[in-house]
Amino acid sequence: MRKILVRILAPLAAIVLAAGTGTAKADVSIQAWNPPSNLVTPLNEVWQHVESTYGNLYGFRNYGWDQIMANRGYVNYCVRWDSSAPVSAALRDQIHAALSRQFTKWMNVMQENGQGWENWPYQTVPVKVVGWAVRNRSTLQWTDNSVDVYVNDINENAPQCARGCGRFFHQDGNYSQCPGGAARHYDMSLWLTAGFGGGAGGDWGQRVGSEYFTGNLNAENIHIYLHEVGHTFGLDDFYDWTPTGVGGFLMKAGSATQITEFDKWMLRDWWRHLKSRYGL
Repeated sequence: MRKILVRILAPLAAIVLAAGTGTAKADVSIQAWNPPSNLVTPLNEVWQHVESTYGNLYGFRNYGWDQIMANRGYVNYCVRWDSSAPVSAALRDQIHAALSRQFTKWMNVMQENGQGWENWPYQTVPVKVVGWAVRNRSTLQWTDNSVDVYVNDINENAPQCARGCGRFFHQDGNYSQCPGGAARHYDMSLWLTAGFGGGAGGDWGQRVGSEYFTGNLNAENIHIYLHEVGHTFGLDDFYDWTPTGVGGFLMKAGSATQITEFDKWMLRDWWRHLKSRYGL
């Protein structure tokens, strides 16, 4: 479940993301900065740890924040179906719904009393799946054209959606080589791999086991996926250091199965430090 902030393998390491059309809000007042009451470690030490962990913290321009802001409030996904298990139209739609529902849990953190926290400009961040990638077309048991289908385009020994449509490959926003145009580009991939244990996440998207994700479609928290989305937004995994007083939290793998108050505070802390790059 470790974050990947540099390119090690094309999409499985450098960091990619995704969604719909957000509703912008203006003139939002800055709310009070209130970290969790049980946090003993001084606030500045938490961010100093982040700064010492990331080699290009402020220069990197493809965090989840960057992707949503570039889209003006939405995220598009590609599903990399790294499995031979058949997918019915019903299962496809359930995966889409679960993905949107879980991603929204993080986005809801940026709301407070009906307002965007510290000028966060979107009330909602819609998530849309625009493509599926498979080895064999027969794996997908539907014939409608609700999503683009990419067959046997293999990268990292797994099917991928067209490179011409991927933000990871075109961070300048030029999707002229995407068959469906900019509207069908994908910001991130949901990489579902048969037999895969644990997870991985970054600007390229999130990777978890296909059996794990489909087996938890109705779960309140698909916590491994949620952990990996945290990395997409830059959150650390704290394997080497844990702040005092906060106990278990989602980004400390294995210590929590839902987004905790400390996770929420860290997400907001990232926005607090990065929002100036968007003129906010």
